[in-house]
Amino acid sequence: MTFENSRRGFEKLLLWIQTLVNEHNFHNVVFGVEPTGHYWMNLAQFLRRQGIQVVLVNPMHVKKTKELEDNNPTKSDRKDARVISQLVKDGRYSVPHIPEDIYADLRVGMNERDRLSEDLKRVQARIHNWLDRYFPEFTEVFKDWEGKAALVCLHKLPCPQDVQEKTASEIVALWRTHGISRGVGMSRANQLMEMAEASIGLTDGLQMARRELAILLSQYGLYQEQLGLLMTEVERLVSQIPGTQQMLTIPGVGLVTVAGFIAEVGDLSSYDNPRQIQKLAGLTLKENSSGKHKGRTQISKRGRPRLRALLFRCAIPLLSKNTEFQELHRYYTQRAENPLKAMQSVIALCCRLIRVLFALGQRKVPYDPAKVLGPVHLARLQNAA
Repeated sequence: MTFENSRRGFEKLLLWIQTLVNEHNFHNVVFGVEPTGHYWMNLAQFLRRQGIQVVLVNPMHVKKTKELEDNNPTKSDRKDARVISQLVKDGRYSVPHIPEDIYADLRVGMNERDRLSEDLKRVQARIHNWLDRYFPEFTEVFKDWEGKAALVCLHKLPCPQDVQEKTASEIVALWRTHGISRGVGMSRANQLMEMAEASIGLTDGLQMARRELAILLSQYGLYQEQLGLLMTEVERLVSQIPGTQQMLTIPGVGLVTVAGFIAEVGDLSSYDNPRQIQKLAGLTLKENSSGKHKGRTQISKRGRPRLRALLFRCAIPLLSKNTEFQELHRYYTQRAENPLKAMQSVIALCCRLIRVLFALGQRKVPYDPAKVLGPVHLARLQNAA
């Protein structure tokens, strides 16, 4: 059966399901979907509102199972549907955790933040590219081209030829006009003029080069403004979720980490154990052994990649900002029995971070260094002292 991605198509599907239920005297319906795109989301919402359970089948499982059907690698929609239904019948599916209400808003907001951040990085790289072509000495004068004084120069004096038309006093006056009174003066202006005189930047096509930089700077400013407004809204949403303020008491954990964590896992009250979140992040261990051969243990990476990346990006700064995580990392990598490599230790700390966030969010208690270390590590530290 085929149907359109519209309300009329969904109602046609629902009528077909109800006909099957009546013909075979069924009581419950489980609708299996292979989530290879985004269209399933609208369908899942429609069916769930009709009281029909929607489950997801891993596309990799469908690909590996289809040859068991007829020992043939042929792929077709009819065959895929049959394979998906067989996997659902055998219970080889997962129940999607679809966020609702404020959690849905937070997930959409954080997804948009990731997209804006990627767009911003792309524009920043293109501005670097422009500077390397037309004014490579600019970064010798300003170590950070995103500083206020540097941005004024890029807007008003983008090319070395534009700088040479000004005097040092005029350049300083330009900075003062834009409210920049600290960190730059005659010395910096003279240095800028010297670099412009000796510049090896391209001298052809400057008219369109100036236009190119103006467009890039406009995009850069727009993305910066949009990110600021978006994070203000995200902060407002996070403040309404119970337990998030306690999560923010962890040294080294900020708003982006907490907002991203909640956006990916949803309501913490729907979980019974932090290991469920660990599996959701794809941080469970997998083994590759056969006979006498014992392969290296690795993480499964079967889960939400954004959650896994978020935890990893947070765990790295914790090694320099959080005393308890520093101590745990030192213990994991230097213990006498089964010492871990540095990256293995970071993965272990990601799992520890999940447990800490889960405990603070569910119990709504502030961060306690002693409980993070646990009695064993705490006693070891006290004995060492």
